[in-house]
Amino acid sequence: MDEIQMFRKRIEENIRIKQALLEDEALLEAWLQLADDLAEALQKGQKALFCGNGGSAADAQHIAAELSGRFYLDRSALFAEALHVNTSFLTAVANDYGFEQVYARMVEAGGKKGDYLFALSTSGNSPNILAAARKAVERGMKVVGMTGEGGGALADFCDLLLAVPSRDTARIQECHIFFGHLLCERVEDLLFSKGEEGP
Repeated sequence: MDEIQMFRKRIEENIRIKQALLEDEALLEAWLQLADDLAEALQKGQKALFCGNGGSAADAQHIAAELSGRFYLDRSALFAEALHVNTSFLTAVANDYGFEQVYARMVEAGGKKGDYLFALSTSGNSPNILAAARKAVERGMKVVGMTGEGGGALADFCDLLLAVPSRDTARIQECHIFFGHLLCERVEDLLFSKGEEGP
């Protein structure tokens, strides 16, 4: 396989997976409802918290930044945060309680009933993501899982699961960031498209 053919194959895989998501009417409707519900929650002062490992941590931070900073519109900030950005907290908790507890501890500290936890794990089986989801459920938060095919153990804790129909980490993460952008665009449109309103 020459280099260009390899690129074509990867692009075709990306298109195939996104086509499957495009044809999943129930998922699209659920994601739209999620965006509407999240916009309402943020307007009422609730928070959106995000967690992931590796590339999923980067995606969590990316989506949180689009919500808290801006996406398309210049507007007021929204409370959205990735749970790994405080390295002193992260390393202290990992040292004292183990890495499995780093996100659950932050959910315990800052998560309230009605807040949202977006739990990103391509396998759906990352121990620290599962612990965070479990803690979020205990606190009455809404849990949105963003995983690969099947959803793994995380599926049991989710109010909504985006299980990308693939087992390829790169393709899964490409879909996660795409759906994250859809979420941000819808939330921003609902809260600010008619001028500065928001929370």
